[in-house]
Amino acid sequence: MKAIQFSRYGGPEVLEYIDVEKPKPADHEVLISVHTAGVNYADTARRRGQYVVPTSLPFIPGAEVAGIVTEIGAKVTRVQTGARVVSLIESGGYAEYAVANEDTVIELPNSTDFYQAAALPLQGLSAYHILKTMGRIEPEETVLIHAAAGGLGTIAIQLAKLFGAGKVIATASSPEKLQLAESMGADVLIDYTKADWDKKVMEATNGRGVDLGLEMAGGDTFRHTLKCLAPMGRVVVYGNASGVPYQFDPTKLMRRNQSVIGFFLPQIMKNQELLTSSMNELYTYAASGKLKLTIGDVYSLDQAAKVHEAFQLRKTLGKLIIEIKK
Repeated sequence: MKAIQFSRYGGPEVLEYIDVEKPKPADHEVLISVHTAGVNYADTARRRGQYVVPTSLPFIPGAEVAGIVTEIGAKVTRVQTGARVVSLIESGGYAEYAVANEDTVIELPNSTDFYQAAALPLQGLSAYHILKTMGRIEPEETVLIHAAAGGLGTIAIQLAKLFGAGKVIATASSPEKLQLAESMGADVLIDYTKADWDKKVMEATNGRGVDLGLEMAGGDTFRHTLKCLAPMGRVVVYGNASGVPYQFDPTKLMRRNQSVIGFFLPQIMKNQELLTSSMNELYTYAASGKLKLTIGDVYSLDQAAKVHEAFQLRKTLGKLIIEIKK
């Protein structure tokens, strides 16, 4: 089968479009004929060798796949061949076929196409649990969302509103991206490329600060986000796009009872009940129209390096999809 693989860490150029052996499902696994794969920040971090956990080489990226089950393992009981499914996997999504543990597979409603399906699991679940499970969002709180025009950001804006946020402050790097954030329901729009963006956040909250901040850039963005926190405020860290190490003095959090919280989706995925209930809730929101899935550009499998380059240069809007089969 065709797949994208890298055998060394580096830029988008290390991604190779090659022939590899089609995987075989183990006892509790299913084989999925992949129609679409989602592109995520984690894929680029893996490629650079900067992911939260080590990435062994060679490696086929892709943690988010939607398609049709073509084969099941000997002990699979929850899924049948022919089922239209979506799944989160550790690796192997940028390929014509991928294996997934049956516990991570969710059958798709007929109203959901494969593009929508691949746009939701990783970033949808991340946004959901960053806000609710780790961020402990409460009604009428003010939420600050960075990179608000990205796949996770556009979902996080909508979920924050669905969870009762009183005000959502969105930051992005261009008027076009801020316009998209506004269309998702953001109340305050701020260009984070401006040096005084944190002052604008404080102005928007009448000097109080935000109750909850979503942060994945690191460096100066993290430090300035801490300055924007209200008493009892929380920052949930879910990435480090800048590559700058996180450094801060935790004793500075004490005076105002503030918190910095780490988030890593694979830990959530170990809780089957929590994973299934939150995924079903997300698809219910999507099916009812309460949650809009913003599909950005769609690329073919052999264009994986191109999509990684666009992602890295922050020239994208919404969720990026790799189309393997139509």
